[in-house]
Amino acid sequence: MSRAKLVKMSEDALDQEALEEAGRILRAGGLVAFPTETVYGLGGNALDPEASRKIYAAKGRPSDNPLIVHIADKKALYPLVTEVPEAAERLASAYWPGPLTMIFRKSEIVPLETTGGLDTVAVRFPNNAIARELIRQAGGYVAAPSANTSGRPSPTLASHVEEDLGDKIDMIIDGGQVRIGVESTIVDFTEEVPVILRPGRLNKRMLEEVLGLVRVDPGIQSENVHVRPKAPGMRYRHYAPKADMTIVEGEPAKAAAAIRRLVRENLDKGKKVGVICTSESRQEYPEGDVRCVGSRADEATIARHLYEILRDFDADGVDLIYTESFETPELGEAVMNRLIKAAGHKILQA
Repeated sequence: MSRAKLVKMSEDALDQEALEEAGRILRAGGLVAFPTETVYGLGGNALDPEASRKIYAAKGRPSDNPLIVHIADKKALYPLVTEVPEAAERLASAYWPGPLTMIFRKSEIVPLETTGGLDTVAVRFPNNAIARELIRQAGGYVAAPSANTSGRPSPTLASHVEEDLGDKIDMIIDGGQVRIGVESTIVDFTEEVPVILRPGRLNKRMLEEVLGLVRVDPGIQSENVHVRPKAPGMRYRHYAPKADMTIVEGEPAKAAAAIRRLVRENLDKGKKVGVICTSESRQEYPEGDVRCVGSRADEATIARHLYEILRDFDADGVDLIYTESFETPELGEAVMNRLIKAAGHKILQA
């Protein structure tokens, strides 16, 4: 396949002609990468088994790892599912369109190729004008995992998509840097009590304000490779840089001292070492390839830049990465979930 066609636009200035072309590509069974508010998605026709197979092939993704079906209108949900519980209606009213994916029992129209062989379907209504218009042009149902090679850090810029998939797909829509930077929160409504399968911008407290009791699936941080994933990102090593990464936890001054010591030890061995810190702690690290991910005072910046920094380290060719821990109040759960997966569960207590 030749290089993907790249088109640029913004949410404030949609390129209608390009979106109509992208819609035609998707309706014909092709693949188009596009921005959402969370990360860039790799879109295919969700109701076409062959398009879903193409998505798995382009990403190199295990075919039992389910895809999320994106819609551009809440009414589009009902044909996809056998039932929408009242609690899910409440959550949709509160947070759709937005960074929320909900899991339901699927109807006959959703192919098993899209759901990874499961009898459930994950559905999201994104809050991005480019994404919504593309979905409308494509016929209303677009299956879209993150637009990256499976296991790599998710793309938050169109250049990340080009790097990973530029010669495997038909078109990339460049809508600039995404707003949130970590994938949507996933809530499973097929059990009696709603279950969080993946943390995201919407945290447990926010969900409980709408739903009351909410459980967190123990598989979120599990290393068990025998559990069949019910949602994207649950089983396989995800979001990972090429370098070996370790999270250093503990009281901030002790954690910084431990990272400095580890950096020095590995520099002495001739290794190239990366450090992930915040603007508040930057001065603690005089050595290494030091990257400031954002500010603890504005934790949204940490989520927005995390994957970008992991990709920057890949470009720099670092051998090892040491990162601070980010237990921040609103987004800490989501950021730490991604870091733990990216580090392959390697955590050091300072």
